[in-house]
Amino acid sequence: MPKSPDPVGRRGFLKTAATGAAGIMAGSKPALGQAGTGPAQQASPSDLTLRVKALESLLVDKGLVDRVALDRIVDAFETTIGPRNGARVVARAWVDPAYRKRLLADAATAMEELGLHRYQGEDIVALENTAKIHNLVVCTLCSCYPWPLLGLPPVWYKSAPYRSRAVIDPRGVLKEFGVDIHTDVEVRVWDSTAEIRYFVLPERPAGSEGLNEEALAALVTRDSMIGTARVTLDVAEVRA
Repeated sequence: MPKSPDPVGRRGFLKTAATGAAGIMAGSKPALGQAGTGPAQQASPSDLTLRVKALESLLVDKGLVDRVALDRIVDAFETTIGPRNGARVVARAWVDPAYRKRLLADAATAMEELGLHRYQGEDIVALENTAKIHNLVVCTLCSCYPWPLLGLPPVWYKSAPYRSRAVIDPRGVLKEFGVDIHTDVEVRVWDSTAEIRYFVLPERPAGSEGLNEEALAALVTRDSMIGTARVTLDVAEVRA
């Protein structure tokens, strides 16, 4: 398993006109248990990529979707939404204890306070990491994911190895991402569904007390809100 997180790159995509916000994404990070992407591998697209591109071409040829519109939707989820929306929510929860309490009680409503909305009527639940509890999110069935907060899901999140091993051996999976969990910390695995999407409220890093909300949001990564990374900072930069 690769270490997290590089920005997701685009190989293939599909967006439906009905929701305007659903699709399939293959990113720059290789799937769990696979080797890195060298020139030879890049020359041979995966079956998933080929199927997505074939379906996209068919929909475009039939005039059911517009290729430019698809590009705009994907770009929005890559550069505007994910993971910036989620980072805003996390940063607000770090600086505002009352908001944090509302977020943990009703994440969907708390999101709306920041102008963020659900697209498909799904419930969204915030899971707080603490010194004694570490949360990890997976979708064992497919790739259910909190799109409005995190944008496009990474390719490894949708891979069969991650979906199975996150449940069977979560500590081992986290270690491969570079997150060593002490034995006295409880690891909780949450299985997302079409009805309920989870995201992690990571622990605020020590030494960040002098940062404002915007600066804190810049520290929050997509993977930290899935549970496969911790939020860190360079204390020397903060002191400067």
